[in-house]
Amino acid sequence: MNPIIQEITACQVKKDVTSFKVGDGVRVHTKVREGDKERVQVYAGIVIARKGSGIHETFTVRRLSYGEGVERVFPVNSPNIEKIEVERESEAMKARLYYLRRRTGKAAVAIKEKDRAAEIHAQHEAEKLAKAKAAAAAAKPAAATS
Repeated sequence: MNPIIQEITACQVKKDVTSFKVGDGVRVHTKVREGDKERVQVYAGIVIARKGSGIHETFTVRRLSYGEGVERVFPVNSPNIEKIEVERESEAMKARLYYLRRRTGKAAVAIKEKDRAAEIHAQHEAEKLAKAKAAAAAAKPAAATS
């Protein structure tokens, strides 16, 4: 991108964007204005593409609605996006998941989910170790006073 344009648009780029990648299941909270009222509408689906960079970065979310596939493109830095929640992390093997367009039913949302078993196991082991250290530290002063 042209450095001049990048410098001008730098103040409009959001700094606190949730990190997500292609294949993740997300819930996008968008602001909707109806007359003089404003409300938040949630659009949930799978990220099938991310494109662009800087102020022009967009992502496409696909979901099934009454058996029909519906896609919506959101600008990452839009002021109308309140927040992006990652519901489900996955391990996509491609940069674009356009092949999901040809699938129907459950197969249309079937993406290999990230295996978190090892991560959870490591977390439990760290908690056990911390408890053991705390118990040892509590037992040491008690033994010194006896």
